[in-house]
Parts: sequence; structure tokens; C-alpha cells
Amino acid sequence: MPQFDQSIRDRLLVARLPAMPQILFKLIGLCQKDEAGMAELAKLIANDAGMTAKILATANNAAYNRSGHKVDLSQSLNTLGTEMIKTLVISESVLQAFSGFSQVPGIDLGCFLAHALKAAVLSRELAKKMSYAQVEEAYLAGLLHDVGRLALLSAAPQEYSANFMTRDDENLCEIETRSLAITHTEAGAWLIEKWNLDSFVADSVLYHHESVSRLRGTHPLIRIVHVAHLLSTPSIEDAVLEVAANLCEIDVATLRNMRDAAVGQARAAAAHLGIDLSAIDRELPPASLDTPRPVINVAPTGLADEVANVALVSTAGQTFARKRSDRELLESIVSTTRILFKFSDLALLLHSANSQSLVGIPIGEHQGRLGEITVPLSSGGLIAESALKRQVMFSDRGSTPSLLDEQLRRFIGAECLVCLPLTSGRRCFGVLAGGVTAIQAEELRNRARLLQSFANQAAASLEAAANARSEVDKRIASVNAEHLEVSRRVAHEVNNPLSIIKNYLSILDEKLSRQEPVKEEISILNEEIDRVGRIVGGLIEKPAQVAEKRAEINSIVNEVVRLFRTSRYLPAAVSLVVSTPDMPAEMAGPADTLKQILLNLIKNAVEALPNGGRIEIRNHGCVIRDGRAYFQLSVSDNGRGIPAEVMAHLFAPVRSSKSGANRGLGLSIVHGLVTRLNGKIECRSEESGTVFEILLPAIDNAASAVGEPERIAYRM
Repeated sequence: MPQFDQSIRDRLLVARLPAMPQILFKLIGLCQKDEAGMAELAKLIANDAGMTAKILATANNAAYNRSGHKVDLSQSLNTLGTEMIKTLVISESVLQAFSGFSQVPGIDLGCFLAHALKAAVLSRELAKKMSYAQVEEAYLAGLLHDVGRLALLSAAPQEYSANFMTRDDENLCEIETRSLAITHTEAGAWLIEKWNLDSFVADSVLYHHESVSRLRGTHPLIRIVHVAHLLSTPSIEDAVLEVAANLCEIDVATLRNMRDAAVGQARAAAAHLGIDLSAIDRELPPASLDTPRPVINVAPTGLADEVANVALVSTAGQTFARKRSDRELLESIVSTTRILFKFSDLALLLHSANSQSLVGIPIGEHQGRLGEITVPLSSGGLIAESALKRQVMFSDRGSTPSLLDEQLRRFIGAECLVCLPLTSGRRCFGVLAGGVTAIQAEELRNRARLLQSFANQAAASLEAAANARSEVDKRIASVNAEHLEVSRRVAHEVNNPLSIIKNYLSILDEKLSRQEPVKEEISILNEEIDRVGRIVGGLIEKPAQVAEKRAEINSIVNEVVRLFRTSRYLPAAVSLVVSTPDMPAEMAGPADTLKQILLNLIKNAVEALPNGGRIEIRNHGCVIRDGRAYFQLSVSDNGRGIPAEVMAHLFAPVRSSKSGANRGLGLSIVHGLVTRLNGKIECRSEESGTVFEILLPAIDNAASAVGEPERIAYRM
């Protein structure tokens, strides 16, 4: 094993490999949404100035814009079309990430990028042909399939530069294993896994050199990228083409046409992206251990220092993560920074609420005075510039600092300032301004990468704490909203028995004044008072307890009718007709629940008959649905019907034009109660009236046959 095997792996661990641009993650997520349209794409692209410039430049190209008039972003998107936009955004995002790799002298990326573009175009076309739904994901996987070669070039330029300029064929992985003890497929998959892409992209990169026999039956994306890689080579043998065709179940002629068309598409994309067009057809030499290495001057990496720095930053992150409060976290960041980098003193400034300035946080020895410091971002100077540029900044000896910088330097009693921007992703939380001597400042310049990594770790901890606070706030808000909704529903349902009680108290008063018997009214009052208690108690009743109860449907229907008949609920112009079978109809569930359902439905029916009409409650007997026995109950009226816009959201809580804080909940509650009974409810409504049909579970399928319903009519 070569002596630098472990060194290569260590260098990959500490190499400053790029993070994938956020716009790419968002675009891939957007592309998975079937309803995603041009407006959402425009909104996403507008957030990235570089991407906007690329789209505008392409759309204003003479090939697209023949009118000669400059077009804006919205017009550009319409001019280019959705597919070209997605191609440009994905390709440009990946190229931005590629630009973050070390620039090695003498290395030409033209052939590498051309090969990646062809593989990407072919992956997309293969995905369409194979009916793979995630087309843009396939394009991205093809574009990234050789990213491991860039990672190895960045981590080991001396050892890998020669093989980087060779053909990516079946011999390359063997040569990489013998020379580096790691292949570009392994390095690429490792890098993509660190990007946390929730897909099979990493797997497709890892296995794109596997034998066809091992790839049969694997995930479609793995087969797509393998075939796209084979087809993207400038020359391909007919035998290899036949193997590729069999693997993706596409005939050879179609595959050959697809390959020829992909070259043209890759040329168009390369032109828009500024890639050397001549590289599209350039043939590279095969890889070999005997290939002479170009002479490359690479500065010492200080590998031991890098590994120590990574360990230090990681340890600091673990320390920050254990802090329980925001105050503890901020104090830990300040004290850890001061100790690690030997700052004489330290000031922490965080973004104000409007992000227009940095505000001092009263932590440390000078709490009172720190809390009075404000640095506008528009004021210039070292501190503001560090926040705006998101770079570690040093005050130079002999330079003229801004007054605010000078004030802070004097405040912390230091010769020079070092400013660390607390940056996570695209967000800057603030700046740590530390005081050092001039000699210390020069020493710290050589540790600028460590300073920035440490500040990024501190910022990531601040972001995690902010996200945790936000999540807790959301959960509290959700619980409060849930409690409010339950309270509204209980208030709505309690209002039914309370209204009955109120009406019967009026009836009771009249009967007592006439010295008439009131036994029945007293009984009803007691029943409704008990029902109020049961409704409130239902808040804590478990669904299993509900299912254990049983009730006789016909008796509940008749009881509800009796309440309406005697409590003055029903206008004189409205008739209530009831049809029940002459055999018992026993359902699974408590009587109170069905009573609540009927009260709500009948009250709604009365409101639908302002000029009078007819309401009918009918027990249709036993029906079998999905192998289970139900009793079918209907409540109908001949009113004006329910408007279409209301029918669209019939059983959802709505804003009602009726007075009262809990109006608009009735049908939502009915639906919930029927569901709680393990029943079903449907509604049909026309101009001639409305029918609610309810299926209530029968006990043990006992209601296998019922007689003809007995019609009983009440006019009130």
C-alpha cells in the first residue's frame, strides 16, 4: 500500500470541499411538486443575483430574443421555457459548487464539465423514456456522477492530477485503488452524502462503474446514471451499446438516437454556461499508473494542524450544543472564543431586529457599556464590513479606523481588532470583535480559516437554538389553537341543551302559573342538565370507551322529536315527519352522541326553511357497506339548498354570517361525531332541498333484517 494512502483519506476529511448551493436544494424540491409553475420558479431564481444574471443573459441572447428589446426576469422565463430554466439553474448551481474546489495549475476542467453535461442530458432523457418521475433529480445525478474526481484532485493534487486528465473508463477505479486506496466513486458518494440529499443520487454515483450483472433490478436512478455515463463517452462499441439498451429496456436504435441528440443539447447548455465547446468531442487518453505526472507546485497543507483544527471546532460545537438557555450559549461562545484565541477582551454584537445595525450584547466584564453600543451597517468600518462581507477582518497597524471601530478598540483596551462574522448559510447573526496585540494579529492571520470555521460553528449553534425556540413556539401555538378549537366546539354543543333548558324553564313557568302538572318538563330539564355534564366530560373520554357503549336509534329519534315538539324550537310553518321501522335498531355508540348529531342537523334544517317547509327524519333500516352492517339514517328538508361554495368545504369549520363566537361549527362537529362513532356521513343538495345520509354501525351485525318503516307524522 503506498505511503500516502491514509494521507489521502485524511485530506478528504479536512479539505474545504464546497457545500451545495441552497437554490439547488429548493429547486429540486420545487420540481417534485406537480403544481409548481413559472411564478414559483421566478420567485426562487430572483433570490439569487448570480442566477438571475445568468437567466437574463441567456434570454437576451440573439438566438432567443429576436426582437432586440431587453427582457426582464419574468419575460426571460417565458422566453426560455420551463425545461431550459431548470437545466440552467441546476447546471449553474453545480458549477458554482465546482468553482469552490482548489484551482490546480495546469488542469483543464473543460473535458470534465463537457462529460458531466452530456451525462446529465442523457440521464434526463433516459428518465423520461423509463418513466422515472424525478426527471430533474436524474439530471442532477448525471451532472454529479464524477464529482469524486474533483474531490480527489482537491485533496491530493500531486497524486491525482495525472489521472484526472485521463478517460473515465473501467480501468480508472482499479488504478485509483492501487494508487490512492480510494476510488472517485467512493469519494463522490461520500461528498454527496455530506450534502444530505434525500435521494438515491449518492448511490448512483457510487455504483456508476459497477458491472451490468450487479445492476439488474437496482433502483432506476442507479441504472440511468450508469447508462448515461457509458453513452457520454466520445466513442462507444456496439456491444456496450446493446448491454446498455438491455439494462434500461430501450432498443438500441432509440438509444443511439438519444445519444446523438444529447450531444446537441449539451452543446447548447455549454454555450450558455461558458464551457469550451471543443471539449464536447475531445477524446482523453486512458488512465494508467505509468502516466507521467505534471509538475505542480503545491504549498504544504499543514495536515496535522488542519486535523487539530477540525477536532477543536467539533469539540466547541458539542460544548455549545449542551447549553440550555440563550444566555448560557452566548456566554459560552464569548468565553470559549476568548480562551482559544487569547483575546484580551471580546465584544459580541448581534443583528438588530430590522438587521440594519449591530447591537452590543451585555456579556462579560463590561455588561452595562456593551449594551449601549450600536454599529449601523451603513457606517462602514471594520466591524460593519466583516458582517456585510462575511469575512474575518483584521485592523492593520497604522490604518485609520472608523470612529466606531476606534471606540470599541479603546473600550476593550486592545492594540488591534479581529472581527469574526457569525455566519451560517446565507445568514449572518452578528460579529465577535476581539482585542489582540499587533503581533497576535499577524499570527491569527495564518489561522483565518480556523477563525472562520469556529465562527461558523458558533453561528450554527445560534441558528439551532433559534430554530428550537421557533419549534417550541409553534408547538405552544398549536396546543393553544387546539384547546381553543375544543373549547369552541364544547361551547357550541353545550349551547344545545342550554337552549332546551331555557325553553323548558319558560314552559315550566307558564304551567306553574296555571297550576298544571310539570313532571315531564322537570324530567327533561334533569336529562339536559346531565347531558351538559356528559358533553364536558367527553373531553377526556377515550375512543375505546365510546365504542363500548350502545344505544337504540329509534328511541333517540323519537326523543329528539319530542324535544322539538314541546320546546318551541320548531316554527308553526315547519312540519317534522319521522319514519322509523317497527323493529329495534341498536347501534354501537352512546345515545348522547347521536342526539347531538340530530339536534345540529335539525336546527340547520329549520334555518334553511325561513318561510316554512318540511323536515323528514327516516331510518331506512340495515344496509351492508364494505362487509359491515350499518343502520342508514337520513335527515332531509325541502329548503333552498346549500350553495356550491359551501358544499366544497361542507364539514370544515367556516366563518359564518350568523351571530355568536361559535357559529359555523355545526356541520364540522357533526362530521367529527359521526367519525367518532366509526360511521359515515354524506350530503346531497339541490335547489329543491338537502339530504344528509348517516351510516351508524350496527351491533354485531344483528340488524340483518328489518320490517317496513312505520310512518309517524308530527305537525307543530
